[in-house]
Amino acid sequence: MTDAQAGPQATADSPALPSLPRLDDLVGAIEATPLVSTPFDHLYMERLFAEPLYRQLLDRLPATRRYREFRHGQAMQADGHSARRKFYLYPEHIMLLPAEQRAFWRRLSSVLRSQELQDAFKRKFRGALERRFGRSIDRLTFHPVPMLLRDLGGYRIGIHGDSLNKAITVQFYLPRDDAQSHLGTILHEGRNGDAALRTTTLKFRPATGYAFPVVYHESWHSVARTSDADGERNTLMLTYYVQAGLFGRLLHRLKRAWLFVVYGVRR
Repeated sequence: MTDAQAGPQATADSPALPSLPRLDDLVGAIEATPLVSTPFDHLYMERLFAEPLYRQLLDRLPATRRYREFRHGQAMQADGHSARRKFYLYPEHIMLLPAEQRAFWRRLSSVLRSQELQDAFKRKFRGALERRFGRSIDRLTFHPVPMLLRDLGGYRIGIHGDSLNKAITVQFYLPRDDAQSHLGTILHEGRNGDAALRTTTLKFRPATGYAFPVVYHESWHSVARTSDADGERNTLMLTYYVQAGLFGRLLHRLKRAWLFVVYGVRR
C-alpha cells in the first residue's frame, strides 16, 4: 500500500488528524468523467472531494503571506506586484507550514504526485497525447508539479495555449460556494477572430475542476479579469511537464532544489 492510498494516521504534527484525500477517490472521479471534444479534448470534473473533506481543505489553505508572487505580464498590477500568488505543494515547502496544516497537505501532495493519478489522466487523454508525442502512453512519463494558486483582484490572462513543455494541465477549483461561478476558465475554439469568440466556460464551483492535454494551436484558454469584489480566486494547479530522459529528470530535480532555496529558505 502506498502513502497516497493509506488511511488517516495520527502524527506529531496533527494528533487529531482530519479525513485525508484518497487516491482512489480522485482516480474514480477522473474515470467517471466523460471526455468532451469541443472546443478541444478536456474534462470538467465534479464532486472531486466529499463535502466534509472539501471544507477541511478550504480551512487549511495557507495564509497569503505563505505564497510567493507568480509574475507574468498580464498579472502585473499598477503597484508593481502580481495579482497571482503561488505555493508549491512539495514536501520541503509543506514542512514550513503550521503544524495543523502539514499532515493534510503532505498527504494530498503525495496523491497528486502519484503515478496512479498520472496514469488516469494519460488514459483519458490517450488519443491527443499519442498524436502529439507519436508513441504509446505506456512509454510516456511526465513530471507532476502541484501548486496552490491565489488570484487577487485584477488578475487576468488572455487567450493562450500553454507552453509545449507541458503535457497535461489540471486545475482544481477551490471556492467556498457558487458565488464565484463566473470566474471559471474559458476555453476557445481559436486564438483570433470569430473562433476566439466561440467559447465554453468551465464554471468555478466548489469541488470541481478541469483537465486537458496541451496541444499546439489547439488548447486555447483564458481567464477574464477579476475584480476586488470577486474576492480571492483559490485553485490547485497540477501540471504534468514533458520529461526527456535522464537529463530531464535531473533538470527537474535541480529546479526543485532551486525553488526551495528561493521560496523556502529565503523566506
